[in-house]
Amino acid sequence: MKDLSAYDAIIFDMDGTLVDSMGSHLKAWEQVCIEYGYPFDYDYMHSLGGVPTKATVALLNEQYGLDHDPEEIAIRKHDFWVAMDHDPTPIAETFAVFEQYHGKLPIGVGTGAERSHAEELLAKHGLLPRLGALVTASDVTHGKPHPETFVSVALQLGVEPTRCVVFEDTDIGRRAAIAGGMDCIMVKNGKIQD
Repeated sequence: MKDLSAYDAIIFDMDGTLVDSMGSHLKAWEQVCIEYGYPFDYDYMHSLGGVPTKATVALLNEQYGLDHDPEEIAIRKHDFWVAMDHDPTPIAETFAVFEQYHGKLPIGVGTGAERSHAEELLAKHGLLPRLGALVTASDVTHGKPHPETFVSVALQLGVEPTRCVVFEDTDIGRRAAIAGGMDCIMVKNGKIQD
C-alpha cells in the first residue's frame, strides 16, 4: 500500500481509476464512431479518458474533418452506454487506498463524466456520501487536460492543490493534475504504478 501521509488530500479520477467502467465507455464510443462515421481507434479513444464527452466530440470532429453536433452525440453515447448490460465495480487497488485513508485524509473525485452519471455510479457503490468533494464535467468550464477539475476538487476540500495527490488512469488526466501543481499516481489496468 502506498504511503500517502505526505499529502493533505487525495483526489481520484472515477472511470478507469476508482471504478472499472472504461471498457464499457469505450464500447459505447465504438458504437458512436460506427454510427457517425468516425474511424474508431481504441488507443486514441482510451487516451481521451477523462475528457468530457462534448469535448471529445470536438476533438473527433477536428481530427476527422467532420462537423457533428456535440450535444447530439453526447446523448447518443450516453444512450449506448446505458443500454449495455454492464455492472461497473470498484477497482480493488484504488478502492483499498480509499478505504485505508477514508476518515484520515479528505478524499474527492474529479471526473470527466456528467454529474448525474457520476453521482449514480458512486452512490451505487456507497462512495458518494463518503466523499468530501465531487467535481464533474457538469461543474467546470474547461475539462481535462485543463487543471480546473482537480483544482476545484482541492478547493472544495479546503486543501492547497500542491498538497494533493491525484490517482489517474490516462495521460490527459495526469497532465491536468500536474498543471494544477499536484503529484499524480498512475493506475494502469487496475494496478497502481510505482
